[in-house]
Amino acid sequence: MKRNHLTPIYLSLAVAFGVLLGVVVSRSNDASTFMNRGGDMNLVDKVFYLIDNEYVDTVDIKKLNVDAVISVIDKMDPHSEYFEPEVLEEVNEDLQGSFEGIGVTFRIEKDTITIISTIKGGPSEKTGIRAGDRIVYVGDSLVAGVGINNNKVMKLLKGPRGTKVNVKISRRGVSDMLDFTITRDVIPTYSVDVAYMLDETTGYIKLEKFIATTHKEFVKAVKKLQAQGMQKLIFDLRDNGGGYLSEAVDIADEFLPKGSLIVYTQGVHRDRQYIFARRRGMLEDTPVTILIDEGSASASEIVAGALQDNDRGTIVGRRSFGKGLVQEQFDLGDGAGLRLTVARYYTPTGRCIQKPYDGDREKYILEAYDRYNSGEMFSADSIHFADSLKYITPGGKVVYGGGGIMPDVYVPLKQDSTEYFFNKIVNASIVFQYAFDYSDAHREELMKYGDERSFDKKFKFTDKMWDEILMEAKKKKITGTDEQIAVAKNMTAQLFKAYVARNIFGDEAFYPLYESLDEMLKECLKN
Repeated sequence: MKRNHLTPIYLSLAVAFGVLLGVVVSRSNDASTFMNRGGDMNLVDKVFYLIDNEYVDTVDIKKLNVDAVISVIDKMDPHSEYFEPEVLEEVNEDLQGSFEGIGVTFRIEKDTITIISTIKGGPSEKTGIRAGDRIVYVGDSLVAGVGINNNKVMKLLKGPRGTKVNVKISRRGVSDMLDFTITRDVIPTYSVDVAYMLDETTGYIKLEKFIATTHKEFVKAVKKLQAQGMQKLIFDLRDNGGGYLSEAVDIADEFLPKGSLIVYTQGVHRDRQYIFARRRGMLEDTPVTILIDEGSASASEIVAGALQDNDRGTIVGRRSFGKGLVQEQFDLGDGAGLRLTVARYYTPTGRCIQKPYDGDREKYILEAYDRYNSGEMFSADSIHFADSLKYITPGGKVVYGGGGIMPDVYVPLKQDSTEYFFNKIVNASIVFQYAFDYSDAHREELMKYGDERSFDKKFKFTDKMWDEILMEAKKKKITGTDEQIAVAKNMTAQLFKAYVARNIFGDEAFYPLYESLDEMLKECLKN
């Protein structure tokens, strides 16, 4: 038989491959023997042991662990989350009611850190920093014109109480830069945006979030308004993304009689826990209207759901976000943490208002766009609830679960074509930017008005100002009909004044001047 001249090559390769295979099998058997001796090792431990000890290249096993955890958590539910140490510190700080820093609010304006306001009694105000100042240097580091972002600014300005930071400031009207040394301190943060009287008998409180000090702040605000003659309250929870469950419970307790069910929670590893009103509330006899919208979530929905299911007050606005999951935070060591969903919460009638989740986190978070496209934002008739989600309150009112709190009075977005031009220039930030620039250039004279009420009455929005805004709109190729432009002028005048008032007199000055443009608030005042 004729021999194939390639046979020796095949034989050589076979021998070589056999030697290689023997080595691999031999090493694998060693690893397997090791893992088999450790019978309590789970699959993940085994895989990471092999990667760490057998993989062809060096890997950062710690980072690989973190990546794996994040990947697993992402596939579970949209609210469980792993936090690395530096991020966890920030998110915890946001809920604690205070942080350590220099006590300013700022924004990056034309690539420069611009001070919007100083916190009253805070270290920056004591040092002489003013609203409108520009920070050019922090220590020896140039921070103007170098593309700095908010995160970098926070890292530079925040720090332990008692430490010092040197800054160089550019101030309008002063030729040379000013040097300041600021001693960092504990800076309180607040969750009550504003609390004031809308008229002689109606109080208004807007709550931004539920942090560790929220109930205490709320009680203080209520007492202030009661002293001013409040007989009914509008409680604004729009765009309030939630926070601590305990603070939401304490606030709901102020409206409900002792013994009323506020909420209950339950999970596979958590027994059902009922939470009831425990005391005589400050507002049990005060008529209340609660404002909600698609940005109201979690703790906001607990408060709204508790009052709605107890036939207490009126819920006005649009359907809330739909977050009915409870997270608990666990310390993982080295400063890292895990916020894990451990239970669902249920309103007093038994509603779980968690909206559906199909694994697409971005779609879940941005579900408001689906509501907009489906027509829900413009008409309550576009919302359809299954009969299986129907519940009845003790007073006989029909309420629904399965995706947020549906208000008792629905206030849709306006579909007024005459407001098209106004909406376009607002969405393009033209009015906001013009108000900021005007405030910055005329700060001293604007402060002479004393407060937002006096400013609103005496300040005139001129034709020249409107023409300058129209020029900016033209640059951005925003156009409108004569009717649309005429309507926009009056609306812009009031919004401009609200923005300026906030820049000059503080955040709380914005809302009293914005009232006339707030459709939901106007609906509340009708009742």
